[in-house]
Amino acid sequence: MLAKLSKNRNHSISIRTDLRPGDIGIVVHLHGVVYAEEQGWDHTFDAYVAGPLAEFVKSRSDRDRIWIVERVVGAEEVGEGKAGPIVGSVAIVNVSDGEAQLRWLLLDPEVRGQGLGRKLVKEALDFARSVGYSRVFLWTVRGLEAATSLYESLGFERREEKTSEIWGSTVTEVRYDLKL
Repeated sequence: MLAKLSKNRNHSISIRTDLRPGDIGIVVHLHGVVYAEEQGWDHTFDAYVAGPLAEFVKSRSDRDRIWIVERVVGAEEVGEGKAGPIVGSVAIVNVSDGEAQLRWLLLDPEVRGQGLGRKLVKEALDFARSVGYSRVFLWTVRGLEAATSLYESLGFERREEKTSEIWGSTVTEVRYDLKL
């Protein structure tokens, strides 16, 4: 189980784009426990995240990138400022020469409400532009109002919906597209 972070909304946050041993397992774990609690999804969601994330790591190129968000543990806790627990992620994944997918956007509930989601998505879109993508798409689910609002505010347009029995629940997935 993830350790609960303090209720202090002003956490010091570090964002990096390099992968370190254990990162992928923690990102899968974070997705699993947050969505189990918030959406009621079962363990099959972990596999949904883990499979494509493992493929991303094994085959990524200079046109792919992942951002890892960590809470910085302060001097009062360990004697000096050090990276603490992973509390979020996002990635740009190559789909074709002109198209990328925005994936694995998630922030631990304890660090939401600080503009981190917007910062992560903007950085991801800036990266996508810089490496020559002309379009980015993403899949989310109905009911994630903050995420939907963020995507729409950045110009993403709803393109498709599909409802399925997955992850131990009835889920309506929604595709959004953005022309860069």
